[in-house]
Amino acid sequence: MTAAPTVAADAAPVPASRLVENLMFFARTLRAAGLPIGPGRVIEALRAVQTVGIGRRDDFYWTLHAVFVNRQDQRPLFDQAFHVFWRNPQLLERMMAMLLPSLAPGGEADKGEELARRLADALRAEKPNGLDGPEAEGEEEIEFDAAMTYSQRELLQEVDFEKMSAEELAMAKRLIARMQLPIMALPTRRFRPDPHGRRIDMRATLRASLRTGGLPVLRRRSPRRRHPPLVIICDISGSMSRYSRIVLHFMHAVTNDRDRVFAFLFGTRLTNITRLLRHRDVDVALDLVSETVEDWSGGTRIGHCLAEFNAGWSRRVLGQGAIVLFISDGLDRDAGDGLAREIERLHKSCRRLIWLNPLLRYEAYEPKSQGAKAIMPHIDDFRPVHNLASLADLTSVLAEPGRRRMEGVSRWLEQRNR
Repeated sequence: MTAAPTVAADAAPVPASRLVENLMFFARTLRAAGLPIGPGRVIEALRAVQTVGIGRRDDFYWTLHAVFVNRQDQRPLFDQAFHVFWRNPQLLERMMAMLLPSLAPGGEADKGEELARRLADALRAEKPNGLDGPEAEGEEEIEFDAAMTYSQRELLQEVDFEKMSAEELAMAKRLIARMQLPIMALPTRRFRPDPHGRRIDMRATLRASLRTGGLPVLRRRSPRRRHPPLVIICDISGSMSRYSRIVLHFMHAVTNDRDRVFAFLFGTRLTNITRLLRHRDVDVALDLVSETVEDWSGGTRIGHCLAEFNAGWSRRVLGQGAIVLFISDGLDRDAGDGLAREIERLHKSCRRLIWLNPLLRYEAYEPKSQGAKAIMPHIDDFRPVHNLASLADLTSVLAEPGRRRMEGVSRWLEQRNR
């Protein structure tokens, strides 16, 4: 990281090019730590700092805070990053507090420690080449015992995607890439030759009798079985940004694991990314997705986007008993306008509609928003999607046979009441 000057009233004028460079690296650090910051935010920050100035540290702090922070849970991470990056006079005490272990009441982990891990990974990843001091020296190579790999994976199963460090996220993505979805095969209207089938194939029987001089040779058949289509509709709004990027790796793995998988992203508009995810290289596929999708980390218009899906895509992709995974937190900018009608139509057009909601990681969650209230009456199953264990549970649910109308929701309500 380039040594940034302390912003104070008596500070000497700072060259504009150096301030721009430091602001750019600060934005990259926040983005690597999990905040949804794009090039537009960086330009807004430069304009805001140019307008307000850097005469006082408090003004500088709140100027960047107004641009980079749009949710309450992002403030602790921004606060840590600001004081570490812009060299707070009490930097030593803060760094010691990050490094020393701390015990929370009841044995609960301190949330600040989790944020500090992500921030430390982001600072290591984003520091420029001109850093002086001991941090610029060669880092000691750390070797891990292969015997500990299984235990590390077991612990990683329960870690929330939002709380993972950069290294844990990379490992989670590798595990997701090897994940398979055992969707149960369903009987179709077509038949295949089967010597033990219950139906007699008259055409095959007549053809076989011609070879034997008219003697009847029975040929039997049974219904052909095939995996139903899988349709994934994922929310990429600002409140879902941390989870949607991990879910994209899951969608890529599933798309390349089987046929008839259709993937859609929505925020303020609907985008079909099925062909983009067909690329074998996950990095190339996600780069193509990022270039195509224009409404990343914006608002959410669930009803409008589902109406677009029902009008333009439902007849193409929801045939033959399709299963729909609807991934969203249910927070709608339009306050559920038209959502109940469209989610009901989607529910009636598919075999099973499964709602994956990351907010279910909270035990006290209740669907109180207008969007969630409109969705709840029209789903077959209600499950969390916030860690690797929840994705593994999803695979077991999809392997179960038959329709499960509202059984999953009833089970969730019983567990919450307990």
